[in-house]
Amino acid sequence: MDLDVFVSVHRAEWDRLDALLRRRRRLTGAEADELVALYQRTATHLSLIRSSAPDPQLTGRLSQLVARARSAVTGTRRASWRDVTRFLGQGFPAAVYRARHWWVPTALVSTVIAVLLGWWIGTHPEVQSSIAAPSQLRELTRPGGEYETYYSSHPAAAFAAQVWTNNAQAAAMCLVLGVFLGLPVLWILFQNMLNLGVGLGLMSSAGRLDTFLGLVLPHGLLELTAVFVAAGTGLRLGWTLIDPGPRTRRAALAEEGRAAIGMAIGLALVLFVSGAIEGFVTPSGLPTWARIAIGLVAELAFLAYVYVLGGRAARAGETGDLDATDRSASVPAAA
Repeated sequence: MDLDVFVSVHRAEWDRLDALLRRRRRLTGAEADELVALYQRTATHLSLIRSSAPDPQLTGRLSQLVARARSAVTGTRRASWRDVTRFLGQGFPAAVYRARHWWVPTALVSTVIAVLLGWWIGTHPEVQSSIAAPSQLRELTRPGGEYETYYSSHPAAAFAAQVWTNNAQAAAMCLVLGVFLGLPVLWILFQNMLNLGVGLGLMSSAGRLDTFLGLVLPHGLLELTAVFVAAGTGLRLGWTLIDPGPRTRRAALAEEGRAAIGMAIGLALVLFVSGAIEGFVTPSGLPTWARIAIGLVAELAFLAYVYVLGGRAARAGETGDLDATDRSASVPAAA
């Protein structure tokens, strides 16, 4: 596209839109219709310039013009409780449901890796000795040792808040760093599985695997699911850079990035629940079966939330992205 020719052809339309916006409170009916038509046309021009001949100065001017026109046409939009309800009832579960082809395999492969690491550590004393001295390992794994007292070493509320903060940061990093082709996500995921595998291997070698699972499963089912969802979404975001599909790379990354930001908010709420379980249920005096049952109920509730509510919303067209009125205008891209 010849940018100079394009500008000379359409400059009069942009100037006319600017003039109408300056006196929008005194427009006639015909002028109001003209403003809407010019807004739609200018939004298309902006999208064409961004994709074909990006010019920072011109893009900035048209972006500001389109934003002013959108505000004049649609009015100032304020967030409401309806937006929160829509996000929790449709947007977030639909986004998780749509990403299931990424996070479900991520969960399965990661779990297998953690189990294999645990088996390798638990059956090889030389590997255990490379982790810590025998006396330190005994202190970790003995009844009343550090693995058990870890969950009750701080007041429940403070511990739950700390756990929630750490896990929310890890999930956010998976989502944000996915843009780097997903490579940092794989490293974060491996570190989590390595930590799980070490605990699994050391406690199983001490004959206390049942105790370890009784401590990890109540909160770990939901917590790890949230991490897997974040990691899978981050990997999908990285893949979008490689294969954006029929969309332009910019449009695809913007769409998936907005959905990922919403996912981070939703997963923070999920991790808040798992943090509360870890802070109040895991170290409680409840029988092991009762603690695991609470964790299992929380996990099944989340999966039902995703596959029932999310699946229904996704089939209805919900993607987890912003409303069309809140997104920048775009034009179709050829496949």
